[in-house]
Amino acid sequence: MAASTITSKGQTTIPGEIRKHLKLKPGDRVEFVVEADGKVVLVPATVDVRELYGLLAPAPRRASLEEMDAAIRKRAARLSRTRRSRSDQESAPIYY
Repeated sequence: MAASTITSKGQTTIPGEIRKHLKLKPGDRVEFVVEADGKVVLVPATVDVRELYGLLAPAPRRASLEEMDAAIRKRAARLSRTRRSRSDQESAPIYY
């Protein structure tokens, strides 16, 4: 069983075999989880980005650059028409 001593500042060194088992490196963060039975569990809070691979479903389809450009032009034209129609409404005389 690995053991460690607490310093007067409340600090401790995680034994090498535990760091190796948890794949901890300098700068990694850890969390202390208190379980219902009172046990405290040390959990790595840092996740290697490679472990996230496959977490999300693949995108339904990929858009080409031409499709993206066309969608941007379409949205820009729609926004332009909306702004124009609002400014036309604001400048139109109101009759009572």
